[in-house]
Amino acid sequence: MPQYTFETLRNEIDICVSDEHKFGTDAFLLADFAAPRRKDRVCDLGTGCGIIPLLMHISFSPAEIYGVDIQEQAIEQFNITVERNHLESIFPVHADLKTLWDSAPLGMLDVVTCNPPYKAAKAGIESEADAHKIARHEILCNINDVCKAASRLLKFGGRLCLCNRPERLADVISAMKDNGIEPKNLRFVSKTPDDSPWLFLIEGKKGGKPFMKVMPQLYINGAEGFSDELLRIYGGGKTNDYVKGKD
Repeated sequence: MPQYTFETLRNEIDICVSDEHKFGTDAFLLADFAAPRRKDRVCDLGTGCGIIPLLMHISFSPAEIYGVDIQEQAIEQFNITVERNHLESIFPVHADLKTLWDSAPLGMLDVVTCNPPYKAAKAGIESEADAHKIARHEILCNINDVCKAASRLLKFGGRLCLCNRPERLADVISAMKDNGIEPKNLRFVSKTPDDSPWLFLIEGKKGGKPFMKVMPQLYINGAEGFSDELLRIYGGGKTNDYVKGKD
């Protein structure tokens, strides 16, 4: 049986985590980058333990947030978190994003986010645990599946926000364009100004016109520990407990 524990986020919200489904810095960066409005309806694809919906709820309070995952344990943890914290505007959904069409709000969402599997199937050394393989490798879905699902869920002018490794940038841009989502903003993330980026954040707009802005780079570390921007993003969270990684 999986062992569940709880981490306390801002606003005293407790999130249920396990060895199979936890979170890292990339979730904080993506939630902050997406920055939904209060009136927005939002969906996080491949939500894992639900960290991105929770962070968006804490920082931005959008009207509705759906969190979709194919893994039953992930959604069980997410449901535990929602029930424990009495979160009435967040809805865990146990479903495959590739077949999310019978009851989904197609063409009705303002923002879709996804922290997708970073590695292509069979690329690199695969994790031993099934949950980790699914989170890190394109086993059950690939970047085109994510962009196709997002395109069907978003209203015209709606935004898709993703993060991924720099070596996948061409794949992500291609998948966005193939599914009618125009890349509009791109931001690279590195540890320091002297390091190569380890992550990028990208926003695309459904039905947008071609024009992409490259934003100033985001640095994880400053002169004395974490950078001011990362501390703002964490917003007083237990920064020492959060390290880069994926669930």
